[in-house]
Amino acid sequence: MVAAERGRTRWGLVLPFLAVPVVVLGFLVIGMFMWAWPDENGDDRSGAAATVPCAEALAFGGAGRPGGAEVRDCTVQHGIDTAYAAVLRMPRGDVRDWLRATYPDAPEPRTGGSCGALCLDVTHEEGLPGTAEAHVVQLRVEYENAETARVRFSAFTM
Repeated sequence: MVAAERGRTRWGLVLPFLAVPVVVLGFLVIGMFMWAWPDENGDDRSGAAATVPCAEALAFGGAGRPGGAEVRDCTVQHGIDTAYAAVLRMPRGDVRDWLRATYPDAPEPRTGGSCGALCLDVTHEEGLPGTAEAHVVQLRVEYENAETARVRFSAFTM
């Protein structure tokens, strides 16, 4: 009796169709790791906060360091948007004057409610200086005691 010859299988047609999604998925995974890797300037796009000079954080929002203020905890986060943050401790009586001098065309700060002692949200349409790279600046003021205020400064793009 003669043995039957084996015919060709259809895997030769199916295998390329299965390999294409695997290769595409591999490129996407590698691309995600390459995107999150810091670039040659050291910018990290993973979304983790990095410490920056406080002058840089304030300048991004069109502000300068107020006289008599302690500025600390200055960070930046890069991702789809860029967000800078800083914490200022300054004399309580100087806060409103600094806000008026920094954002002269902005509306008056809100008081009370869930935002603390004072709140100010500034956009380019509502008084943010043209020199600011940020699209929005948010300031939240809390009074620590009769002499000192803590200002949480946040400037970000959208």
